[in-house]
Amino acid sequence: MTLPNKMLLIGCGNMGGAMLDGWLAGGADPAIFTVLDRSIPSAPDGVRLVRTQPDETFDVVMLGIKPQGLADSAPAIEPMIGPETVLLSLLAGVQLDTLSDRFPRAGGVVRVMPNLSAKLGKSPVALAGKGLSDAQKDTVDTLADMLGQGEWIGEDTYDLTTALAGSGPAFVYRFIDALGKAAASLGLPEEQANRLAKATVDGATALAMRSEHSPGELARRVASKGGVTQAGLDTLDADDRLLKLMTDTLRDASARSAEMSQEARAKG
Repeated sequence: MTLPNKMLLIGCGNMGGAMLDGWLAGGADPAIFTVLDRSIPSAPDGVRLVRTQPDETFDVVMLGIKPQGLADSAPAIEPMIGPETVLLSLLAGVQLDTLSDRFPRAGGVVRVMPNLSAKLGKSPVALAGKGLSDAQKDTVDTLADMLGQGEWIGEDTYDLTTALAGSGPAFVYRFIDALGKAAASLGLPEEQANRLAKATVDGATALAMRSEHSPGELARRVASKGGVTQAGLDTLDADDRLLKLMTDTLRDASARSAEMSQEARAKG
C-alpha cells in the first residue's frame, strides 16, 4: 500500500467530495490533500483548500472539473503536473490520448470511474491508464481500493464499464423504488413498503458479496418448486424480460458515453 505524499483535487463536487470522504474515512492523512475549488465553502478538517493554482507540483493530480472546461483550464493546470505526477481524470468522455496531449509532462495518466458509494468505501472503481511505472500503479491501486474495489480495464470497454459501474447505482435505485412502489400499489403502507424494499436489497446485496455462489444460483436457492418465490421469478424470467431490459439499459447508457467521447475529441 502506497499513498502519495501530496495530492491535488481540482474540483471537489459530488464525486470528488465522495472520494475525498472515502479516503479520509479509510485512514488517509488529511494533510496529503489540497483541494483547488472556487465554489465550495470549506474542506474537511486538515485538508488544505485553495482558490487559485498553487505554485508547486504534486505526486497525484485528480481532475474533477466539467469535461467541456478542459481546453480552457489545461494551460493553468499543466504547470502543477511534473514528470513524476500521476494524472487521474474523472472527466466523462475524455480519453487517455487527449489527456496525454493536454498534459505531455505527466508521468502517467489514468481514467477513473467510481460511483458515489466511494464515500462508504463500497464503490467499484474502473481504471484505465497509460505510462505508469510499477510504483505509480501501486499508488493508484491503493487509492482505488480505499474506495472499494479497483478494476483495471481496457479503454475499449470504458463506455460499457461506465454504464455498469458508474451509472449502475441509479439503475439499482430505480429497482428499489419500483419494488417499494409495487408493494404499496398492492396494499402495503407506502413508507413501510419503501423500508422493506431497501432492507431487502441491502441484505441480499451483502449476502451476494460474501457468498461463494453466483447471484443466479442464490436466486435459485431462495426459490422452491411451486412456491411463492418461484411464482415471482417466473414473471421476471418470462421471455428473458428482465435480462432484455437491463441489456437495453446498459446499451443505451454505453452509447451515450461513446457519444460524449466523440464530442470531447471533436472539441480537441
